[in-house]
Amino acid sequence: MAQETQSFVNILEVGPRDGLQNESEIIATADKLGLIDHMLDAGVKRIEVASFVHPGRVPQMADAEDVIAGLPDRDDVSYIGLCLNKRGVLRGLATKEGKKRGIDEVGCVVVASDTFGQKNQGQTIKQGIKENREMIRFAKAEGLKAQVTISAAFGCPFEGAVDPETVLNIAEEMAGEGPLEIALADTIGVGVPAQVTDLFGRLREILPAEISMRAHFHDTRNTGIANAWAAVQAGVETLDSSLGGLGGCPFAPNATGNIATEDLVNLLNRSGIDHDLDLRKAIATNHWFENILGRRLPSLVARADA
Repeated sequence: MAQETQSFVNILEVGPRDGLQNESEIIATADKLGLIDHMLDAGVKRIEVASFVHPGRVPQMADAEDVIAGLPDRDDVSYIGLCLNKRGVLRGLATKEGKKRGIDEVGCVVVASDTFGQKNQGQTIKQGIKENREMIRFAKAEGLKAQVTISAAFGCPFEGAVDPETVLNIAEEMAGEGPLEIALADTIGVGVPAQVTDLFGRLREILPAEISMRAHFHDTRNTGIANAWAAVQAGVETLDSSLGGLGGCPFAPNATGNIATEDLVNLLNRSGIDHDLDLRKAIATNHWFENILGRRLPSLVARADA
């Protein structure tokens, strides 16, 4: 059920990780750090900087520790590392050893589909729930914040429609470990606003008040921004987005990018909803990064306001 639209929405920038992981050409570590610096200058306060995965599976993330070692030491920013198993959490903890800045949050993932889960991280739903409960518990015990994303929450590229009850059952299991937040991800961009309103409305009803909701949308079928607005109206506190609309999952055929940070900021600006980002700086970062990639980025707002 929709509620009164909130006055502030947090934007979590996922460009350095989710935005780049599907790029076929390896982006230099210095350019990844440049992207992070530009987005911090644009006002980003939470940013997904890397994932701790095997480089043979996702070559773009092979320099995760090098990127994290080069992060600015900012007390007002939370750096997130994606972890698919306990080994990933251990790698995340290692980034904080000595005088390194390290990550602040562990991003865990449970896939709401057995087939996709096995392809993405070698886990069935049941195995993913068990592994992620242990990961959250371990990370928190070691002083890291932990949050969890339920991936393929609106549809699976291999099994088709995902039963909302499956998603909500996973969320209840994860909520038992007290994560910072629970995110629902439309990994293949198949959801529509009516589904977003319904599923997040039901999620809010089962979550304790101290666990916030986050949404992660891909724009595969041109519904990403509409879904973002539906999420805001459903009371979602944080929205993921990627500079320029970059992104895609290596294990989801034909999956396209995340909703573009610039497009999301424009939506919120013109809807009278506050956030932390400067649209002009985000657009300037888009044009700067085009030169790194050698092509225009998908964001429509950045093209329209060039």
